[in-house]
Amino acid sequence: MIITKTPFRMSFFGGGTDMENYFRENGGAVLSTTFDKYCYVNVRHLPRFFDYSTELSYSKTERVADVENIQHPAIRNAMKLLDMHEIRLTYEADLPARSGLGTSSSFAVGMLNAFYALKGKYADKKKLADEAIYLERILCKEAGGWQDQIAASFGGFNRINFDADGYEVLPVIISPERKKQLNENLMMFFTGFTRFSSDVQKANNITASDKKAQLKEMYVLVDTAERVLTEKERSLDDFGYLLDHTWKLKRQTGSAISTNSIDALYQKGIKAGALGGKLLGAGGGGFLVFYVQPEKQEAVHWAMKDLMYIPFQFENGGTRIIHYTPETYEPRA
Repeated sequence: MIITKTPFRMSFFGGGTDMENYFRENGGAVLSTTFDKYCYVNVRHLPRFFDYSTELSYSKTERVADVENIQHPAIRNAMKLLDMHEIRLTYEADLPARSGLGTSSSFAVGMLNAFYALKGKYADKKKLADEAIYLERILCKEAGGWQDQIAASFGGFNRINFDADGYEVLPVIISPERKKQLNENLMMFFTGFTRFSSDVQKANNITASDKKAQLKEMYVLVDTAERVLTEKERSLDDFGYLLDHTWKLKRQTGSAISTNSIDALYQKGIKAGALGGKLLGAGGGGFLVFYVQPEKQEAVHWAMKDLMYIPFQFENGGTRIIHYTPETYEPRA
């Protein structure tokens, strides 16, 4: 039996520039972190007592005799990609799916990590990120960028650069005290709305030519935000103002980014004292994160009293195996 633990990610700047059809030509970068909310994938070989050979438990249960009959596209394609058979897979998570935190990509990374371990093979973080990107974007034909799979695999607070040759992951060098202060100044709330990121991406067509100007400015903001974090003389509050700026830019890239309800919630947070914030993920719902100075947090908490508050801590681990019991598996004759 294998159990993997894979974090969710929080993206601050550069979202949209991680789309392959954009960054191959224009370059791109994102600034993001993983935090201490996780998905868990439990995988083992299914004992041969049943009239089905694969059992899957996620938001629903599937029992099939043929991998081709699996309804969940990521599981079906991952099992075919790695030649997995007779599997029992269980998925659990600390936060709901389709909520803007890269949950599907964290699941893809964690599942691939578990499958490799079950086969007795080691897959490094880059291999897992690359294969999760291939799984979701090519095999499952889901619209979206590359940042989620990379963040879930590598973990930590990183700048991820994209260009014609692919990507590189660069940890943001920031003192523990400054990083802790940033963490304490961020407040996250669940809006209660969920949607498929790929549906929002298709609706917005974010990399269309008329949106290139916004994407280029969002790319530049990654440099600016990184300097705010790494230059000790800069006020961290500038990070909050930049979040407000990037939110307004992202609002211009597509009608599905936000809704009247989300806009109203965001304005309530700003009015209560938040310096800035953004909707995490592709848009359309999920989690709102605000940058709030400590003395204003009670007021923002009150303004958001109808939403669920989610305390969190940054994490550095990325995907990992937390239980490993190897199994002897002999394919059916």
